[in-house]
Amino acid sequence: MTVTLVMLCTVSGPRRKLRESEEPLLPNTGSSSHLLGGDREHGHGALKKISDFQVTLTLTFRTLLIVAAVLVFAAILGTFAYPSRTTLPETSKSPPPNVGLDLAGNHTVGRLPFMGYNTWNAYYCDISEEKVLNTAKLMKSHGLIDVGYDHMNLDDCYSEKERSPSGDIVANKERFPSGMKHLTNELHKLGLKAGIYSDSGWFTCQLYPGSFLNEARDIKLFQDWGFDLLKYDNCAVPFDEVIREGMIGKYTRMANAIADLAKLSGKQPMLFSLCQWGREQPWIWARRLGQTWRTTEDIAANWPSLSSIINKNSFISWASDFYGHNDMDILEVGNGDLTYDEAKSHFTAWALMKSPLLISTDLSKISKETLEILTNREIIAINQDPVVGTAITPFRWGVNRYWTNNATHPAQYWSGESQNGTVFMLLNVLDHPADMYFNLTESFWIRAGRQYSVRDLWTHTDNGTAIRNFTAYQVPAHGVVALLLKDAGDEPAEWNKDR
Repeated sequence: MTVTLVMLCTVSGPRRKLRESEEPLLPNTGSSSHLLGGDREHGHGALKKISDFQVTLTLTFRTLLIVAAVLVFAAILGTFAYPSRTTLPETSKSPPPNVGLDLAGNHTVGRLPFMGYNTWNAYYCDISEEKVLNTAKLMKSHGLIDVGYDHMNLDDCYSEKERSPSGDIVANKERFPSGMKHLTNELHKLGLKAGIYSDSGWFTCQLYPGSFLNEARDIKLFQDWGFDLLKYDNCAVPFDEVIREGMIGKYTRMANAIADLAKLSGKQPMLFSLCQWGREQPWIWARRLGQTWRTTEDIAANWPSLSSIINKNSFISWASDFYGHNDMDILEVGNGDLTYDEAKSHFTAWALMKSPLLISTDLSKISKETLEILTNREIIAINQDPVVGTAITPFRWGVNRYWTNNATHPAQYWSGESQNGTVFMLLNVLDHPADMYFNLTESFWIRAGRQYSVRDLWTHTDNGTAIRNFTAYQVPAHGVVALLLKDAGDEPAEWNKDR
């Protein structure tokens, strides 16, 4: 037995005129025009177009059986290996919400980059109720809460490896013996908000239960426990060939669950921090779902990692504004072998580029220098500016040409607007000290013909007046200069003699 299939295909693309000696790409059979109801000779019907052609396939009965068997096997495999294929809740199909909007359409959470502490870089999986509460108390005694670090966020590894018989995530009974509700109550008493972690896949990155297919259940549990923020990771996600959702769909599921819970409970939505590692350009779409989005892979406590992250974010700094911020990852200030100047550069870049600021170092061993960096009120004030939500941007690349993508030598000259003047960041990406010079009007925010008072945001000193240009001498290797320039009136008359 054989089956004959006739396929009609249209070839897209530019058409060309046939040479006189060239035959059209059509089968010369009488059946062609008959099948299509057209007259090839006189141009009637689809066969007149040389971009249409006919393909005849002959399949044996054995071939059909093999194809059918493969399709049935694939369907069975997909059903048993990935039950989500047939059990996706309707919430995954609804349009992406903005979970920071209340019922009246007003933003309610995440206007400014959040600040606080995250357990991961300091403790990884070695976390416990005792460590979290002791760290929270140290945040208070070190004055960190007073300068704005008002979140205590648990990362991975806080739960049991299996859900309860009823399907809930269960806090690890040995490490969190008093339960999560007790923990959040104690954090709230200290003046802190509480953050928790989950994952958009079957499992977290450390193989604890993830929230895929349990979004509504888990976010309700987290709210009942008293948490105010959710960090949502990107490990163990189901194959898209099976669930047909795409990366945005996986995060939309939890965003919808957060929005639905806020409507039902009458409470403000949980702050939603997407940890998608920047692989699918979340700075383009994540604002519709949450308030922060990771832009890169995980940070490390060394200069090459910091330099690479600064470079990546130099091209997308436009994406940060009120209620939506590029997340450059947890701070490594106080960790690894970073020099004092590298740590200052790290903190300055993260703060002025309006990233969330999350400490993650052992506060029981923190040095005076590290504490001074983390509590620089003048730098923090730029990050938490209530009037201007945008980030600083490069106005000159320095050692490289404009718009050069160079992970080891990112842009060096940056500026941006603030409620109190124009902010400048000069970043020495070289391995040796260097003078750094720029004309004031290279910045978009500076007016020609004006002079500007200069405030150093690290020495906390007023350094006179700048007219037309500025030079920072011998900026340390991998070091930074952070300035605030304020309009101080017209240039002196002697500067205008050549006009």
